[in-house]
Amino acid sequence: MTALKNLFQPIKVGRVELKNRIVCLAMGTGLTDNEAVIRFYSERARGGAAIVFVPLFPIDPGIRMGMPGIWDDEFMPFLREMARSLKAHGAVAGAQLFFMNELYTREKGAPTEMVGPSSIPKPLWPPPRPLTVEEIESIVERYGEAARRAREAGFDVVEFHFGIGYLVCMFMSPYFNNRTDAYGGSLEKRMKLPLDIIACAKKKAGEDYTYSCRFSADELIDGGHTLEDGLKVAQILESAGIHLLNVQCGWHESPVAMIQMSVPRGAWVYMAERIKKVVRVPVVTAYRINDPFLAEEILARGKADLIGMARALIADPELPNKAREGRFDDIRPCTACCYCLDQVHGEIHDASSPLNRPVACAVNAQAGHETKEEYILKPAKKVKKVAVVGGGPAGMEVARVAALRGHRVTLYEKEKKLGGLLNIAIIPPYKEELDNFLNYLIGQVKKLGVKVKLGEEFTEATLRKDKPDVVVLATGRTPPAPEIPGIENENVITFVDALTGGKEVGYRVLIVGGGKIGCEVAEFLSRRGKQVTVFEKLPKVIRDIGPTTRFSVMMRLRASSIKLETNARVVRIFENGLEVERDGSRQLFKGDTVVLATGSRPNDKLARELEGKISVPLYRVGDCVEPRWVAEAIDEAFRVAAAL
Repeated sequence: MTALKNLFQPIKVGRVELKNRIVCLAMGTGLTDNEAVIRFYSERARGGAAIVFVPLFPIDPGIRMGMPGIWDDEFMPFLREMARSLKAHGAVAGAQLFFMNELYTREKGAPTEMVGPSSIPKPLWPPPRPLTVEEIESIVERYGEAARRAREAGFDVVEFHFGIGYLVCMFMSPYFNNRTDAYGGSLEKRMKLPLDIIACAKKKAGEDYTYSCRFSADELIDGGHTLEDGLKVAQILESAGIHLLNVQCGWHESPVAMIQMSVPRGAWVYMAERIKKVVRVPVVTAYRINDPFLAEEILARGKADLIGMARALIADPELPNKAREGRFDDIRPCTACCYCLDQVHGEIHDASSPLNRPVACAVNAQAGHETKEEYILKPAKKVKKVAVVGGGPAGMEVARVAALRGHRVTLYEKEKKLGGLLNIAIIPPYKEELDNFLNYLIGQVKKLGVKVKLGEEFTEATLRKDKPDVVVLATGRTPPAPEIPGIENENVITFVDALTGGKEVGYRVLIVGGGKIGCEVAEFLSRRGKQVTVFEKLPKVIRDIGPTTRFSVMMRLRASSIKLETNARVVRIFENGLEVERDGSRQLFKGDTVVLATGSRPNDKLARELEGKISVPLYRVGDCVEPRWVAEAIDEAFRVAAAL
């Protein structure tokens, strides 16, 4: 039994009792199949979360957004099954009423439009149409009906989502609400819409029901409400009969990094701590809490009453049970890479970008695929001797999954330690969370009895000697040698050498390649006092990372002394610099060291050597198929191992 006594203490919330202090926050999944949605949330309930909130649209959004609806009785069979499944796994079932202002429809079949309290636009969005009083009253009524359906369907708690920049949040904001009627003006007037919604819900679903509210304590937008306003909002909500205050911060559009890897763990707990001092009802804190020991510390110090988790439970739905049982090394850590968010939301302001792809996780291949046969682990029908070549993330995931299924696995790694390029990826600033994932994989490989051979290169002779039944190649990638005159000069080094200190780096550094790797190297060297210039042949740098993280990296780059040269194709390297072609003209840049960060190519040398000489099944996974990121490598590795 774990020593986390505070985290696993029960707590009374309204009229329900939670078995522990872990809240599975509502999250968009992009899943459109009802069974898939039920299985996704039920896995988090089965994993031990005390309460699981499911986001539900109380108003017809006009288009399916990969989230279930609750605006019509036609959804009742699904809602009943969802609530039943969550409770069958031991969780309290929570229905979160979630409404995006850009998805308003007056009535079924009407066009979808963007609306708000006033015509003031959010950043990067067009001005909304101000809602009429009649429309506001209709929205209140529909919220009330949604709450009624939630209770009738068997949900134990209704949560109102009044935060992060959606419609009700805009009404509460002094920046976006300049109405002069009963719904605008003072804070009390701006709170009329949320208070009307709560009152209507209580009238239709009952006073003897449990209500929660998720809201932004500080909007983190100039002119928006501050934490001091948030304290007043919390007290008003408590007075209105809310039993649980679920504290979040900011808006999606806030120019502040809130959930990215660069944000310290528990960075926003102070908001819940302040609110807890002015209310009597339980308070939830969330964002960048992926560690049960941090959660325990927050509770022990009285900073919050409950811990909200979303991405941590995508990465490992069983985190609560594993923590309760003391199996901390078995918890698959969320790395805060935001891959899950990028999958679901895409580039929201880019019309050509796909929206609402199913949720996926960079470290947990099963997330979002709970109903798919190829992602369901089953014991091996026939135990095989499996040789995995390459000890990077893809190779270790193959070894882990194959061993879980009962195969006898040997992992060959030519270097003296496991990790592959993950050992390099953890070096730049703000990449510490990747180190936790690396340690998790290494620990699981050892714990599951995989035979690890370090410093041993797999060859044809190894194949003949060890006689495996299956060979899986995960031999990674190799840096290419771009066809640039002067690339052989002594002042030219790879990004690996720049990060590891394999070669000396001069004061003036010129980085060829402005993708993710090039910009991470730039930050790393700039923090060590180097004068850095990045050259990217495309119009934008770091186009190869998702929008959730890209904006925060760009803010750091712009605030630094790093120079970014775009539309700049490097055509020649000299002993004291390089030459760039841009818009038909050429320009010289002086520098002491040139760092190559132009991508990589598959390391398929062994695959080509074994081709036609191997009589057992041969698979390739990860970068040796095609260089990409951890998420794709883990997914491919899992599926191959699950099918062996």
